[in-house]
Amino acid sequence: MFTGIIEELGSVVALDHPGGDAAADTAGDAVLTVAGPLVTSDARPGDSIAVDGVCLTVTSVLDGVFVAEVMPESLRRSSLGGLVPGSVVNLERALPANGRLGGHVVQGHVDGVATLVRRTPGPRWDDLELTAPAALTRYVAEKGSVALSGVSLTVTWVSDEGFGVSLIPTTLAATTLGRLVPGDAVNVEVDVLAKYVERLMVAGASVPGAPGAALVGDLAGAAR
Repeated sequence: MFTGIIEELGSVVALDHPGGDAAADTAGDAVLTVAGPLVTSDARPGDSIAVDGVCLTVTSVLDGVFVAEVMPESLRRSSLGGLVPGSVVNLERALPANGRLGGHVVQGHVDGVATLVRRTPGPRWDDLELTAPAALTRYVAEKGSVALSGVSLTVTWVSDEGFGVSLIPTTLAATTLGRLVPGDAVNVEVDVLAKYVERLMVAGASVPGAPGAALVGDLAGAAR
């Protein structure tokens, strides 16, 4: 798992499609090569590194550069397929067991993509307004946590069509979010706890006597 605290900005060296030009879309896989001196300082094949919020497995590492394979599912769900040589990406190594959970629980399993609609500069911060499908915003809660391109952020407001976040000076300087312009896409990972709660409630409600059914009843009673 990750925490959404970006360690460094990396640079894409290459995004290759083993199947050739015909596979250069989300129907095929890809091989991503990224330069990141800090995250590769102790990296070994098999380690996990989040690239713009997508958990990838290192297949090789040499001289500050690592290679990872990107599956079709990751290309469909994220913006990684649009990377080109020179693209700047957020990088974070997996959290060690004795590490600090500085952000929130981030799996690196991107749920979809949101689009920046507007950014409003403040004296030392920026407010971002993003649009996203209802299938994502249903899991987003005001003052809850969301990961945008791997960055752990607090939601300032939410509607059926989108949500907002605010970026402190450190986030503006140390992540790619400081470079976004309206129209840019960001990877979104919602809080995994929200998805599990929904799954348990829906499954349990359909099975009489199941723990989930009792939970739905308790919540309904509390709401009354």
